[in-house]
Amino acid sequence: MGPLSPARTLRLWGPRSLGVALGVFMTIGFVLQLLGGPFHRRLQPLAPSLRPALLSCPPRQRLVFLKTHKSGSSSVLSLLHRYGDRHGLRFALPARYQFGYPRLFQASRVKGYRPQGGGTQLPFDILCHHMRFNLKEVLQVMPSDSFFFSIVRDPAALARSAFSYYKSTSSAFRKSPSLAAFLANPRAFYRPGARGDHYARNLLWFDFGLPFPPEMRAKSGNLNPPRDPNAPELQVLPSGAGPRAEALNPNALIHPVSTVADHGSQISSPASFDMGSSSFIQWGLAWLDSVFDLVMVAEYFDESLVLLADALCWGLDDVVGFMHNAQAGHEQGLSTVSNSGLTAEDQQLTARARAWNNLDWALYVHFNRSLWARIEKYGQRRLQTAVAELRARREALAKHCLVGGEASDPKYITDRRFRPFQFGSAKVLGYILRSGLSPQDQEECERLATPELQYKDKLDAKQFPPIVSLPLKTSRPLSP
Repeated sequence: MGPLSPARTLRLWGPRSLGVALGVFMTIGFVLQLLGGPFHRRLQPLAPSLRPALLSCPPRQRLVFLKTHKSGSSSVLSLLHRYGDRHGLRFALPARYQFGYPRLFQASRVKGYRPQGGGTQLPFDILCHHMRFNLKEVLQVMPSDSFFFSIVRDPAALARSAFSYYKSTSSAFRKSPSLAAFLANPRAFYRPGARGDHYARNLLWFDFGLPFPPEMRAKSGNLNPPRDPNAPELQVLPSGAGPRAEALNPNALIHPVSTVADHGSQISSPASFDMGSSSFIQWGLAWLDSVFDLVMVAEYFDESLVLLADALCWGLDDVVGFMHNAQAGHEQGLSTVSNSGLTAEDQQLTARARAWNNLDWALYVHFNRSLWARIEKYGQRRLQTAVAELRARREALAKHCLVGGEASDPKYITDRRFRPFQFGSAKVLGYILRSGLSPQDQEECERLATPELQYKDKLDAKQFPPIVSLPLKTSRPLSP
């Protein structure tokens, strides 16, 4: 089966009905694996039905992951690093750690990339590091039949994380004493185009490389970062260049954004949502639907992982991993879509964050709804079984690999290979491996615990080993 068409037909990979008996067999088999056998045997797929060979479809190994900021994307990146490393896949790597962000992605920033006609070009399998999405340039590096996916997060939760993490980077956040003060009067601090202020409003929309509505540009100026020579555009390729080249007509998309999310919860658009821009927003959302095969939702991270494994025809073990780049005191993956249980102050903060980030809120509502439509087709009971297996598997790996069976304060992590990069005001948690692991277990646990920057360096060294130059032989001097 091929990727999603521009018509946005949701095609799920794998058989449609595994049967109740098979589900019971899977659960029993999984429990037996947890209770007995050496650890290296437990690293095998959880049950025969989860093996790609029995799913009658080849595993997808050409992948484009748009790594959005503060949305759980580092944890997704970790599993892509591990999968590609284990299978010998070739990554499209940046020269450092990002592809010129916040500027739009350019193929020339990929290490080892050669333009057409520029010599032998080894194919890339995975493009997954931080970039501002630019489809035209991405397709210079990756084939159009690659699996495109990303992840979004409720802008209220994202704002809390971004304010803490980018306090010193965004001029708007730096000038504000607190997130509550910023959201009470954001225009007192926010200046479009100011250094780092793209982190302070509609960060998801920005990361997806979407242009901003005309009236927002007219009122607020250019929202692109300074000196960005490439204005974002949706019409990216000439006709006939492949399924992802089809441009959408904004005049044909005039329906307002739906305000109802599936899964039984009501998500209301913020009061400040300008319906005059709804056709423009729908244009952007429909374009994203034509490009991305799956958009995960951070609040339903494990459910999204199961759907990702299904869509890629991977085993469930391929998407089991530890959380990365999580800040101490922040519960990543906690749903904030519902206001139940929040104080009146938190509810007000949530409403203001969604209203200020209205484009991100429209994005989130759209992809939250599409995720649950996909879950309905996958089967909720089947999903619940897979999610339970994934979580039990993660817990078993954590107990076996990690000191204390959980993430650790970075001050206790003495091995630099596993100490995450510290940025922002909150501590970024990491992992300490248990001693006495077998060589095979040690290798797998290291893959699970390695932070994104160190893993990128590891992949870089593997793909581009340093050239060792031999000393030149010196000839005897000629006689005069």
